[in-house]
Amino acid sequence: MPRILITSALPYVNGIPHLGHLVGCLLPSDVYARYQRMLGNEVLYICGTDEHGTPSEVGAAKEQMSVEAYCDKYHNRHKEVYKKFNLSFDFFGRTSTPQNEEIVNHIFAQLDKNGFIEEKTIKQVFSIDDDRFLPDRYITGTCPYCGYDKARGDQCENCTKVLDPTELINPRSTISGSTNLQVRETKHLFLKLPLLEKELAQWVKTKEPYWPDVAYSIAQKWLKEGLQERCITRDLKWGFSVPKSGFEDKVFYVWFDAPIGYIGISKQWADENPAARDWRSWWLDAKDVYYVQFMGKDNVPFHSISFPATLLGTRENWTKVDYLKGMSYLTFEG
Repeated sequence: MPRILITSALPYVNGIPHLGHLVGCLLPSDVYARYQRMLGNEVLYICGTDEHGTPSEVGAAKEQMSVEAYCDKYHNRHKEVYKKFNLSFDFFGRTSTPQNEEIVNHIFAQLDKNGFIEEKTIKQVFSIDDDRFLPDRYITGTCPYCGYDKARGDQCENCTKVLDPTELINPRSTISGSTNLQVRETKHLFLKLPLLEKELAQWVKTKEPYWPDVAYSIAQKWLKEGLQERCITRDLKWGFSVPKSGFEDKVFYVWFDAPIGYIGISKQWADENPAARDWRSWWLDAKDVYYVQFMGKDNVPFHSISFPATLLGTRENWTKVDYLKGMSYLTFEG
């Protein structure tokens, strides 16, 4: 009998979950988990709040709270909402734990040792008025691909294109609204995805008969366009500090540590439940585990490309997704 590992996309801790979260990943994953339990299969169904990155810093600043207190507040709100909907998670954790930091640091060290990490000097947007760099959601503007005027510095929610902040048209600071911006140089670490592209493409190809069209086509689109090196560090204070000389003042990019959070949350579950299986039995050399992910289509590139490539680059036998369910958006009033 296979063991079924199920992960539902980790919602950002800021704000309250909406119907899109429920329809796009939470209810489908819950139904699937209940079905697998009814079949008599052993199931580990996990979720949790995604707590690093700019949304938490921006939200905390707006509510005049520390980021830690802000994340505690909204983590508990998420838990309350999901409990009211009677979602059957085996464990609902969070990505900001020591367990996740330990695994993130291990995976980073393996990637670095294996030659998949590169230091580069890049140009980023700096706000004169805010006296800081503006990564990701600290900057908004017009998407250069579809013209959406509220695109974030990391991704356009309208066309799902992953963006670099310097690509935005008419950019402005999310913090102050200031347009008094400059492009300055700063050092960062990059995951060398091109070195893993051929191996990753072969792995994705094996999923063609199984993945739904929306997930498989998004993955193939990225591969056909050619993978680029991906920045995995940020000029932020909130996050896991980078354990590498010269980069101690930076943190890992949320899209590096958030998917690893599935593993970190599993370790948190095992640590807090003495009767639980060893978390490694689900994630390392776990030949009898069938892994299913549920998410909205905007998360598919990270789960079909970035996260599997990260795991492949460790040269360790981590559990990778067998079936990836990417859901189209729930729309309202058109």
